[in-house]
Amino acid sequence: MKLTVDRLSKQYKNKIAVDRVSFTLSEGVTGLLGANGAGKTTLMRMMTGILDPTGGEISADGVPVHTEQYRAILGYLPQDFGYYPEFTAREFVRYIAALKGLDKKHAKRKTEELLELVGLSDVADKKIKTFSGGMKQRVGIAQAIVNDPRILILDEPTAGLDPKERVRFRNLIAEIGKDTIVLFSTHIVSDIDSIAKSLLMMRDGQIIYDGAWSKEQGDLEQFYMEEFA
Repeated sequence: MKLTVDRLSKQYKNKIAVDRVSFTLSEGVTGLLGANGAGKTTLMRMMTGILDPTGGEISADGVPVHTEQYRAILGYLPQDFGYYPEFTAREFVRYIAALKGLDKKHAKRKTEELLELVGLSDVADKKIKTFSGGMKQRVGIAQAIVNDPRILILDEPTAGLDPKERVRFRNLIAEIGKDTIVLFSTHIVSDIDSIAKSLLMMRDGQIIYDGAWSKEQGDLEQFYMEEFA
């Protein structure tokens, strides 16, 4: 599968948040690096169909972003995903599964499978409001992949996680990325330097780097700091 972004732009009055951006993604993890305010969230919200672009197109194997077919293969974890604090982890994932059209039997089976995958089986009946930030993010990833998406978009998913949770989350995303298009937005190089097969670097609404990164090119973190400091 190919996810194609073609000359995508978003303008707010006098500010251009995303400026004629083009790239193509395939299966695997692609890191989207950029400082806060670079336009990453605006770009990702357009790629999920939440935000209408000013210009340009987004499609997956020719299927446009604003269609049921596209939404059916999409998973999305925003920076602050909305959850119901009184729901348990199990109730919430089943609820999202129902919203995404899974029948009751399938939703039940898939929920148990995902809670096991993200390491929450032992606290599945505890209310989400009692969870740590890392545990909430793991509920977030479970709800994002409950429909077995072919495209998974993650906006700063490791924000607020402690180092151990960050490593666990990174390993989980690497596993998912084996057969899924994953776009992983962050401003922390160590989040993606070991798992991303390719990188997009964004500054002032434009893509300034698109491709793989090899050690022969030097230290990625140093390059990033020099470009974005």
